[in-house]
Amino acid sequence: MILKTALTIAGSDCSGGAGIQADLKTMTLNGVYAMSAVTALTAQNTTGVRGILESSPEFLGQQIDAVFEDIRPDAVKIGMVSSASLIRVIAERLRFYKAANIVVDPVMVATSGAKLIDDSAVEELKKSLLPLACVITPNIPEAEVLAGMSVSNEDDMLTAARLISESFGCAVLCKGGHRISDANDLLYNAGGFEWFRGKRIDNPNTHGTGCTLSSAIAAGLAKGSTLGMAVRNAKEYISGALAAGLDLGKGSGPMDHAFRINGDNRG
Repeated sequence: MILKTALTIAGSDCSGGAGIQADLKTMTLNGVYAMSAVTALTAQNTTGVRGILESSPEFLGQQIDAVFEDIRPDAVKIGMVSSASLIRVIAERLRFYKAANIVVDPVMVATSGAKLIDDSAVEELKKSLLPLACVITPNIPEAEVLAGMSVSNEDDMLTAARLISESFGCAVLCKGGHRISDANDLLYNAGGFEWFRGKRIDNPNTHGTGCTLSSAIAAGLAKGSTLGMAVRNAKEYISGALAAGLDLGKGSGPMDHAFRINGDNRG
């Protein structure tokens, strides 16, 4: 049997709800063979991050080489990368291998509003990585950084998505969950746009939603879906994972990535 393949380049979450672990679960449950290149180890759980140990640029490059030289990925998802040097090596290696179907989740701002990467890393992200993307998936605070404007309603989302798309030459999925109280996302692509309306699910356990959505989109693209269909299927998947109502940990817990196979098997 031959499966389509996807690579996630992101940080590890030892508690399993976000980062590499969420990406691998999501890609697998969406029907592709999942691989990883780890940008950083983190010591974290549902209540917060205790420590971060970054990969060296050289070792990250070796991980990417090891994957591409043996099992070439049909899609690549990139999550949080906290330093300019790591962003540069990712961009260089992806250009070298002419990687396709690159999905970038530009993780820059935490839900609390705190910046997660410094200004030099943001500038390197804009310069070298975003122009390689097929689609980027900013939330509202990240869209504000990339577009250089405030976003407070759907008209603003459309303006910001257009500015970002024109700046970096890629499609933009602007996620409406932050500050705009709904689950409606906007896909802007090649001058056209489409709204993906969603029902907000009453579940406080939303750790890793951004990682999960972008990984599901990458899985869809790896399998040959159009971008619009990949986004639609990804939103359906994440809605199901949230609606399953998994409740683990003392903070904002993880979703049930395996809800489709767990069913009534929970003890």
